[in-house]
Amino acid sequence: MNQYSSLLHRGVTELASVKTNKIWEWFNGAPLHIIVILIIAIFSQRFGRRTITRAMNRLATVDLTHGPAVGAARQKERAKTTGTVLSSTLNAVIWMIALGMILGEFGLNLGPIIASAGVIGIAFGLGAQTIVRDVLAGLFMLIEDQYGVGDRIDVLEISGVVERVGLRITTVRDDAGTLWYLRNGEILKVGNRSQSK
Repeated sequence: MNQYSSLLHRGVTELASVKTNKIWEWFNGAPLHIIVILIIAIFSQRFGRRTITRAMNRLATVDLTHGPAVGAARQKERAKTTGTVLSSTLNAVIWMIALGMILGEFGLNLGPIIASAGVIGIAFGLGAQTIVRDVLAGLFMLIEDQYGVGDRIDVLEISGVVERVGLRITTVRDDAGTLWYLRNGEILKVGNRSQSK
């Protein structure tokens, strides 16, 4: 009886050892790699956000125009908007790379997907030229401090007070009370009556 129980105990121990080894081999493969990818992505996102925040805080205190003193609140708003755009772009890039690496761990061939994404990206880029132009114009407008909320401006055929400045659209309320939505890419020249000499 002792011999049978010893054999049974050894068999159970060997079976548990084999199962433990198989579980460890499985976990040591794709699941461990996916966890490492996610940890690196989260760390990169937080480190990048902290770096961008520090840079934008410094930018908020520096006069980039080298002209008359710009209001601190206005310059902080410009830096905040620029920081938001940079953070969003960084997050999108980090998580797209992480997703691609995770899909690669599942054995998905990424070559055709990347090629398709390139073709779709070109088609989307051609279709979204105006959006890209509006965003870039809005970004440069914020950096150069051409106008801000509360400024009285003359733009296109509209004269009024700026109510909101976004990366893609600026809203201006004219003297008659009409709220105009202007795409930043279409604003070729603007006159600002509120900026000091």
